[in-house]
Amino acid sequence: MATTAMPTRDDFAKLLNETLGGENEGFEGKVVKGTVTGIENDMAVIDVGLKSEGRVALREFAAPGQKAEIQVGDVVDVYVDRVENHNGEAMLSRDRARREAAWDKLETEFTAGNRVEGVIFGRVKGGFTVDLGGAVAFLPGSQVDIRPVRDVTPLMDIPSPFQILKMDRRRGNIVVSRRAILEETRAEQRSGLIQSLHEGQVVDGIVKNITDYGAFVDLGGIDGLLHVTDISYKRVNHPSEVINIGDTVRVQIIRINRETQRISLGMKQLEADPWEGAGAKYPIGGVFRGRVTNITEYGAFVELEPGIEGLVHVSEMSWTKKNVHPGKIVSTSQEVDVAVLEVDEDKRRISLGLKQAQANPWHAFGEAHPVGTEVEGEVKNATEFGLFIGLDGDVDGMVHMSDIAWGVTGEEALNLHRKGETVKAVVLDVDVEKERISLGMKQLERGGVAKGGAGAGGGVGKNEIVTVTVLEVRDGGLEVQVGDDGATGFIKRTDLGRDRDEQRPERFQVGQKFDAMVIGFDRSKKPNFSVKALQIAEEKQAVAQYGSSDSGASLGDILGEALKAKQEK
Repeated sequence: MATTAMPTRDDFAKLLNETLGGENEGFEGKVVKGTVTGIENDMAVIDVGLKSEGRVALREFAAPGQKAEIQVGDVVDVYVDRVENHNGEAMLSRDRARREAAWDKLETEFTAGNRVEGVIFGRVKGGFTVDLGGAVAFLPGSQVDIRPVRDVTPLMDIPSPFQILKMDRRRGNIVVSRRAILEETRAEQRSGLIQSLHEGQVVDGIVKNITDYGAFVDLGGIDGLLHVTDISYKRVNHPSEVINIGDTVRVQIIRINRETQRISLGMKQLEADPWEGAGAKYPIGGVFRGRVTNITEYGAFVELEPGIEGLVHVSEMSWTKKNVHPGKIVSTSQEVDVAVLEVDEDKRRISLGLKQAQANPWHAFGEAHPVGTEVEGEVKNATEFGLFIGLDGDVDGMVHMSDIAWGVTGEEALNLHRKGETVKAVVLDVDVEKERISLGMKQLERGGVAKGGAGAGGGVGKNEIVTVTVLEVRDGGLEVQVGDDGATGFIKRTDLGRDRDEQRPERFQVGQKFDAMVIGFDRSKKPNFSVKALQIAEEKQAVAQYGSSDSGASLGDILGEALKAKQEK
């Protein structure tokens, strides 16, 4: 009797294939058509021609936010995931079928650059999810609208057009934009609207945004820029001083650039130009009252009327305050009187002067203090050529170093006085045009110089040899007087002679007379004398006249000859 072999696993597989038949081959992973044979609870039973039917959830037949509309007998596309599961049913998917079909269509539309329709149905990090007829795309938050959208709820579950920015089927990645559609639509509207506008046209618009340099006005679908300088003829520091967001304003179209679709607007062009006839209204030399609107390093702007401002240059701010910041002379919003210096209607410029509207203090001083008048003032400053004295009317006068004291000049004369000291002087000259006042101090002193002029301390000059009389003997030196009624001065102990034995004040008596040399002046302009300086000067003179080191004569011989010559005279 023959023995029958046991069937193997391969035999079972072969038997199964024969049982299922060739019609099952190639179904898995494909989209096929099926017929709805029944609806049970939330599932639709679908026959796709396989040995067994499959079930698909009804929600897969409904668009986001909508109810499924499907009936028995309807033919639908489904995706065959598996021919048979553990329950013997076909594994079908309506979503997967729609997704595959959608991807095919979307790839075609993306390649052609066409718009696609979709529905925003969910939120994710950074944006939203969009159903594109079965395929899910990502909508970035920045691509929802032209402007930021705080609440996207009104846009959800409503069909809207989108533009595909990029897609990758292998990764299942699609990125779309609603903003691109809106911008394109807006550009079409702008192009049509801009063609209907022309320069010079007067239109109404709504202020949409305000910046430091102007405001953007919506003209009904296209924006125009209203620059801050075109808002009003008067000075406007910031647009918000005149207009606010949401205001309806009447503007004139100044310029249209149809290539860039930029429109420049103006409001002041609808007003009367205040500069027309400004030259006749503000003649040169006229004095007018105005308000300070702005202060800079180089001057101050003064508004004469709304729309007309003039510049007061820093050099025209004050008669007496030179090199001072304008802000220290005037303040913003202050009302001042100004004189018109120049008018240029074409350039819309008016030059003004603040000091010209006030009395010239140099002229006033000259009238009140003619040449020869004695004045008193404070030493304001010392320069290398003289002293500046503060005078009435907030003006300064200068005492040249040669007019400070008789017989002394240069630095020595300048050192006789200190800043802040009150001094007296006489007016020598007043030059109103050059704003100069020349003063003299030595002209007020009694006496004269050696040749008969008036001078300090009885008219003695530096290096002059005079005869003095001892008035008082002190430990530090001698108080002496030139002549009988001349200047009084002092001889220091060290100046009483060259030798130490000669430098004793007690060897002199009151009323004693002797010769001395003027060597300088103290701060009170009293002369200082020296016997020692006289001796040195006489010695140098004797050497020059009667001998030298080359002659072989001794110093005693030379002085002897000089003394003999002096006695013979």
